[in-house]
Amino acid sequence: MPTIKVVNITPKALSGDRLLDSEPNLAVNPENPDQMVATAFTPDPMGGPLAPVYVSADGGNTWVLNSVVPGNGSLGTGDISIGFGSRGGRLYTGILNGRTGDMQILRAPNIASPTPMGVLVDRTDEDQPWVVAVSVTADGHSNDRVYVGSNDFASPANTATVDVSGDAGTGPAPAGFAPVRLDRRAGVVFDGPPVRIAAHPDGTVYIVFMSITAEAPLDRSRKTFDVVVTRDDKGGVGPSPFEDLLDSADGEVGQRAVSGRKVRFNPQQRTLGQERTGADLSIAVDPTDSNSVWVAYCDNLGGAVPTDYVLHTLHSADRGQTWSTARADVVNGKNPSFAVNSDGLVGLVYQQLAHNQWSTVLELSDDGFRTVESQVLHQAPGDVPPAGNQLPYLGDYIRMVTVGKDFYGIFAGNNTPDRANFPVGVTYQRNANFTTRQLLSTDGVTRIAPSIDPFFFHRAA
Repeated sequence: MPTIKVVNITPKALSGDRLLDSEPNLAVNPENPDQMVATAFTPDPMGGPLAPVYVSADGGNTWVLNSVVPGNGSLGTGDISIGFGSRGGRLYTGILNGRTGDMQILRAPNIASPTPMGVLVDRTDEDQPWVVAVSVTADGHSNDRVYVGSNDFASPANTATVDVSGDAGTGPAPAGFAPVRLDRRAGVVFDGPPVRIAAHPDGTVYIVFMSITAEAPLDRSRKTFDVVVTRDDKGGVGPSPFEDLLDSADGEVGQRAVSGRKVRFNPQQRTLGQERTGADLSIAVDPTDSNSVWVAYCDNLGGAVPTDYVLHTLHSADRGQTWSTARADVVNGKNPSFAVNSDGLVGLVYQQLAHNQWSTVLELSDDGFRTVESQVLHQAPGDVPPAGNQLPYLGDYIRMVTVGKDFYGIFAGNNTPDRANFPVGVTYQRNANFTTRQLLSTDGVTRIAPSIDPFFFHRAA
């Protein structure tokens, strides 16, 4: 029978932490699934120059901090995402440097080492790097193909970009990385922050982004956007990359999965409880069938109030050419993350605000969501803790990945030690009293107010 575990990954030595450690990310080593790395807005506890990542060597049961990321700032790094190559244990990271704000692509041959990660790429004026890495055999040896999506403001409008390296594993900087502009259409205002990637072992690579086509003249937070999917059938490393999927209506590069959607997007504005909205996007490809691809996005359906923020899901069975609704919409849902396991089982995890309570929900289906296994991983009041001046609150994304049949993921949420908040159970590393529902500092006595922590989960087959 499948089992699910949830772990608060804040180490015991950080039991005094009161920060909003939000916007988490996760990577699992495919060669050794006991080795995992997680990230969040967590600064170095000693105030050093390097920001930390969370590292587990025992399948996510326990976690320690390893400060190896350049540019520790007040939140650690800015945006950060991570991915292991399929072979060799190398970890790749995309960050916004916590001190300079630059987008950097990093490499660590061994993430358990205290050696700082090496900088392969450093560029200004970028947002939300997103890393996916796979290993392929070419010319008799294994190459790490690495993709880093980002929003490159060096372009005045068509900002959706991916940096691609066909062999990122060992070469000196920039290790083969070169940027590819994804949005080719005229008339684009700019592209939204998320550029999400799904890579198949056969070399098929899908990328989805939000192409913003209009802003309301009297309220520029009101955007109109298309969800655009691009595809490359040769790993993104040949000539004219990401031009293999042409739109069936206008013949341009990139199929518009949906068009003319409305959203309220202001990075400084709370529009869903204490959270901001407008940049929610996910994509996954079935490892058993590269024709089958899944997308999730959110919009406001043209409404003016936050009660109509809606999470939508789409499926294509023909390599992204045509799209249909995958499951019923989720009202006030955000932070979707799709993943598909080696049996073709589709997983969707998302967060939903209802009755002033945030819930994190994991759904799995093997029949296109006609039937669903659903588990609430976490539920807690939406106004605890208060957000203060920090945005995002929970984060602009969470992440779920698969290795074989197993699903692994991470989300951020209220860390009150209350069993009722964790229907499938939970373990904490940091000091906590579940009888009094109270966090405790490193001395095990001093009470600590609730904050936001990253939580790891694992659904084992």
